[in-house]
Amino acid sequence: MHRPTDVPRHSIYYRYQVHQPWLPQGAAVQPRAQVVIVGSGPAGLVAALELARHGVPSIVLESELQVSLGSRAIVFTRRSMEILQQVGVADRMTAAGLPWRFGNSFYRGQRVFRMEAPHDPDDRFFPMLNVQQQYLEEYLVDACAAQPLIELRWGNRLVGITQQASHAELRIDTPGGEYTLPTDWVVAADGGRSPLRTMLDLKLEGASYEGFFVIADIRVDLPLPTERLAFFDPDWNPGNTVLMHREPHGIWRVDYQLPAGETPEQALQPESLKARIDASLAMVGHAGAPWEMDWASVYSARTLTLPDYRSGRVLFTGDAAHLLPIFGVRGANTAFQDSQSLGWHLAHVVKGLAGERLLANYSAERVGAAREIIDEAGKSTRFMTPPTRGFQLLRDAVLSLSLQHAFVRPLYHWRTSRPHEYTHSQLNATGDDDALFTAGPARGAPPRNVRLGPNDYLLDHLGGGFDLLYFSTADALPPALQAEIDTVKASGVAVRVTAIGAAAVAGADTCLTDPDGHLRARYGVGSTGAAYLLRPDQHVCGRWLTLDATRLRAAFATALPR
Repeated sequence: MHRPTDVPRHSIYYRYQVHQPWLPQGAAVQPRAQVVIVGSGPAGLVAALELARHGVPSIVLESELQVSLGSRAIVFTRRSMEILQQVGVADRMTAAGLPWRFGNSFYRGQRVFRMEAPHDPDDRFFPMLNVQQQYLEEYLVDACAAQPLIELRWGNRLVGITQQASHAELRIDTPGGEYTLPTDWVVAADGGRSPLRTMLDLKLEGASYEGFFVIADIRVDLPLPTERLAFFDPDWNPGNTVLMHREPHGIWRVDYQLPAGETPEQALQPESLKARIDASLAMVGHAGAPWEMDWASVYSARTLTLPDYRSGRVLFTGDAAHLLPIFGVRGANTAFQDSQSLGWHLAHVVKGLAGERLLANYSAERVGAAREIIDEAGKSTRFMTPPTRGFQLLRDAVLSLSLQHAFVRPLYHWRTSRPHEYTHSQLNATGDDDALFTAGPARGAPPRNVRLGPNDYLLDHLGGGFDLLYFSTADALPPALQAEIDTVKASGVAVRVTAIGAAAVAGADTCLTDPDGHLRARYGVGSTGAAYLLRPDQHVCGRWLTLDATRLRAAFATALPR
């Protein structure tokens, strides 16, 4: 019988809530569910909220009774915040977090590179926001609790799975005994050590790096800005790398590479932690500053992915699907994009609005995204922790040259996580006018936010289904186009029409006047009748200088294959 601990986890800044376990009440077999999500980390909870936004209920299984131990993911990108805005927690994240956009690399006491992430008035969110993962999970749990289509079952541990052609049967252990839960679909969001991945005997592909890193969260008063600090080859840790980040509530993340020959077990001994943290504080000019430990762990850099994120009735997302190095804030930020994509793909299949081949597109797109990230992250990882003597020599040459030669300093850039562009997606409209545009988000790219007024942005008006941005100064949509939109809506597909250019447009759900033409300029539109079609994950699947009913009908037939 599963016995999750009911003792609140220790933290010097976060108060853990212990939830009551969900018990089967004697029923050996539960009613069949449409979707069961295994894991209540960020990937699982975002997937549940995305499914609910599309009207699909889900059951979330969590083996523990409280949110995750330790700060874990602490840096969230602008695109992640845009996704979290869609599921209703961005405001709480913004209120709790520390925004930033600069990163600094040091060598031999000299700053040799300063990264500046772009930020302009059209951006609602900063490039990066620091918040500990416990708070993110708390906000997502609260959002799920407020959503009647989501049932979160605490203290429920998956112990077995049997797959049939049309469904899966899950065997689940709880403090009240075991039960069986049949379900049409399973979402594996059970983390880097995914039990579901093990049960299905699936193997990750890619590389693991030999170096180990300690991450330690300490409470310490440092009069330093919220900027990433990276120290290469410091005196106290020669040949290795040390990273430091400010977190909310007076917490600092100290992240350092283990010296050669030291085991993870040795590195987590109190005397070892104290010596390295003291040395790190001295390195930033605050030797002897009093500090208090909250949490520490050891990790290694890995660039691994499943080759297919679907296995029968099981769909993988987040760390269960791939393991990515944290350099460049890629872990949780990639998981949000996975789960947002999975949510709309699976919802349209469950609702009968597309065939199961749509799920193959989810896998192809997100595996492609993982492989792109692995390629980028591998460069950063090999710089941080050279895997061979040759890479070590190259890294040392860059370090040495950077003291006097500016041309090598961009090699320090940590290639921050960015949203993947589905340039070659099978859902993209064929024969649109993408190649004729000279500005705006390209086919397959995420949307570009635009400031419309005080605390009012374009993305505030989008979401929940497909979005058609129609640029026109006319007082009504063309009759044939309106008829086609009505036909799509009548089929059950959610489509929201945003007319841009006139105060009132018959047939549009929202009208944005764009008096200074700024929105049209950002989207490269100058003519009446131009349009963008955004998928439910807001990526552009077609754009036209002139849109008519025939072209829109073809775009939907491609985006929702039957």
